[in-house]
Amino acid sequence: MTVPPTHAAKATQPRLRADAQRNRERIVAAAREIMVEHGADVPLDEVARRAGVGNATLYRHFPDRADLIHHVTLSVMDRTADRAERALAAEDDAFQALRVFVHAAVEERIGALCPLLSDGVDKDHPDLLAARDRLERSVEALMGAARESGRLRADIAVGDLMVAITQLTRPLPGSGCTDFDRFVHRHLQLFLDGLMAPARSELPGSAATLEDLRQGR
Repeated sequence: MTVPPTHAAKATQPRLRADAQRNRERIVAAAREIMVEHGADVPLDEVARRAGVGNATLYRHFPDRADLIHHVTLSVMDRTADRAERALAAEDDAFQALRVFVHAAVEERIGALCPLLSDGVDKDHPDLLAARDRLERSVEALMGAARESGRLRADIAVGDLMVAITQLTRPLPGSGCTDFDRFVHRHLQLFLDGLMAPARSELPGSAATLEDLRQGR
């Protein structure tokens, strides 16, 4: 699947030749996949191998691990926001739009976000702040519409949703769960059923925003 550059990244990247742009997109896509599976410390040689490019090509686009992680994080956030906006525009039923988004978010591998954001990323970088704000606005618009329809419980926020999706879409450690993906959509559906109003229990604590997650609150 071809990965478009993020909106935030477009503003700061010089225009690339078509073949160079394709290589860059392949590297980001491969890094996103492999970092979900093995964490942010995966050897960059392995990222290049999975992307089908040489090490020199990888380093030409991303001079170090921190730069690659930065752009993978932007890609995940921006593509996930795209998914939320498309789901809201395409579905008449607001809660169905939320369901579509949650299942689509799996394809963006948002399970990569937690390890990426905790491993040397400049969380205050303007591009990351802009991507986070867009993601929060997009998902909140989706959740707000579902709340107004009366079908989404009122005691959760964007951070709660994103943490749950992230945790449910990350493979378990070890080699015994290689077919983990076949369970993901079943578990997401169970989770979505638990979001429906009326709520069957009172949640402890308070609803979490993406800012809460960024600050570790």
